[in-house]
Amino acid sequence: MPVLQVLKRQPKEVALTALLRLPEQAPGYIFGAFVFTYGTTVLGASRNFLLIAVLVSAVLGFLWVTVAGHLSDRIGRKKMYIIGCVFVAVFGFVYFAMLDTKVPPLMFIAVAVSALPIMTMYGPEAALIAEAFSPRLRYSGTSLGYQLASIIAGGPSPFIATALFAAFASSLPIALYILACAVVGIVATSLLTDYTNKDISEEYDQVQPVGAVAT
Repeated sequence: MPVLQVLKRQPKEVALTALLRLPEQAPGYIFGAFVFTYGTTVLGASRNFLLIAVLVSAVLGFLWVTVAGHLSDRIGRKKMYIIGCVFVAVFGFVYFAMLDTKVPPLMFIAVAVSALPIMTMYGPEAALIAEAFSPRLRYSGTSLGYQLASIIAGGPSPFIATALFAAFASSLPIALYILACAVVGIVATSLLTDYTNKDISEEYDQVQPVGAVAT
């Protein structure tokens, strides 16, 4: 019933919260998973070299995500998330340009810092998505929006990146794919209401169960 209610009452928020995760999910899986295939088969890097770089990326991302979340409390969830979208849109081109040099230090730096644009979005994301839904529907709405993104963006992205490289023999289309995801994320985020530092408990009594009679 909660799932049916949230789809009936807040379908826009479900769709927008799924779409806003495209620039976080798609590049995240490309930077963390596709890089192993691309790095070893195309660039000739060793798997251990890439693994160490990805581990460094995870540590840096772990440190940065809390900063991004804190900044979103100050400047607003939407603004911080859109900054992350712009960051990843630009970084996609820089990332592949550095990898394609095949210069080990540059390749290592590209992979090592790749979590920073992702975590710039991930920091405010949980609050941004949760606050989009009325309290009575928040758990179901957040779960639907969050998990739908994994289906439409996260899971398919390494396959899409592989197909793009196979078709064009260039990393540029992959960077353009990341850019497209960022544009979708910016639009979806812009259409949400920003509830940063607002009392979101007031909405609870305004949402009645399906079938309830207004008094």
